[in-house]
Amino acid sequence: MSGHEGCGQVIHGENLAVLRELPDGCAQLVYVDPPFNTGQKQKREVLRTVRDPEGDRTGFGGVRYRTEKLSSASYGDRFDDYLGFLEPRLREARRLLAPSGSLYVHLDYREVHYVKVLLDGIFGRDCFVNEIVWAYDYGARSKKRWPAKHDNILFYAKEPAGYFFDIEAVDRIPYLAPGLVGPEKAARGKLPTDTWWHTIVSPTGREKTGYPTQKPVGILERIVRASSRPGDLVIDFFAGSGTTGEAALRHGRRFLLVDENPAAIEVMRRRFAPSGDEVRFLVHGQGAPA
Repeated sequence: MSGHEGCGQVIHGENLAVLRELPDGCAQLVYVDPPFNTGQKQKREVLRTVRDPEGDRTGFGGVRYRTEKLSSASYGDRFDDYLGFLEPRLREARRLLAPSGSLYVHLDYREVHYVKVLLDGIFGRDCFVNEIVWAYDYGARSKKRWPAKHDNILFYAKEPAGYFFDIEAVDRIPYLAPGLVGPEKAARGKLPTDTWWHTIVSPTGREKTGYPTQKPVGILERIVRASSRPGDLVIDFFAGSGTTGEAALRHGRRFLLVDENPAAIEVMRRRFAPSGDEVRFLVHGQGAPA
C-alpha cells in the first residue's frame, strides 16, 4: 500500500495501522481534523418536511407540515487520554512527510494549547510556522461568555529551512478598506493573513454531505494550494466527509484518505462517485477494492 496509485485512494481502516505501512517521506502535505474531544456525540440528521394537516410543524400561512428523518450520521468524540491517542499518529505524520513537507492540525479551543506543546516536542519548536485562526459567524449565541466562533489550525514544517510554501498560488481576499489602497490593488485583493474569515458549510447548501463537523472545501483548497504542488501526495487520516480529497482533486494533487467510520466511507463514496476510476476505495488488509 503506497498511496501512489491513481489520483486518489480512500481506505476504510484504523488509521494508525494504515499509517505504519506507508513509506517514509511519501507525502508533501498532511492535514488532519481529529475529533475535538468535546465529550459529546457528534451527530447530524438529514430531514425533510411533508405537507400534513396533522403535522408537527407550522409553516407560512399556518400550513402544517410533518417532519421525516431521511438519514443520520454520528461518531463518539470523547477520549480519556486525548494526547495519548494523538501522539503516535502525529509521530507517524512527521515520518511520512517529505523534507519539504508540512503538517496542518485542525483543532478548537479545548485542546489546541495542549496539542501545540505535543507538536513542539515531536517536530521541534523551530518547526512551528503558524497558528491559523479560522473565524466564522454562525450558530447559537451564549449569553454567559463571548460566543466561540473560531477554530485553530496549527501549521508545522518537516524542516524549518526547506519547506515548500507558495503564497502566490492561494486565493486573494477583499481589502477591508479598499478605498485606502487604490482601485488597482482593491480589484486584485490581498493575500490572506493567519486569520481566515470564511463561512461554515451551509446546512442547506450543495456542498453539504450530511457528515457531522464537515469543513468547507475553501479552507482546504487554500492549504492544498499553498503547501503542495500539482502531482504531490496529500494525506488525511481523519478523513470524515472527504473534503481534503475534494480539494486535492480540484487542484491536481494525489490523495490518500483514511477513516474507520463506515458512515464516513459511505459519504465519501457518494461524494467521489462522479470521479469514477480516479478514486479507489480499499479496505485495510485487503488487496481488492472495498
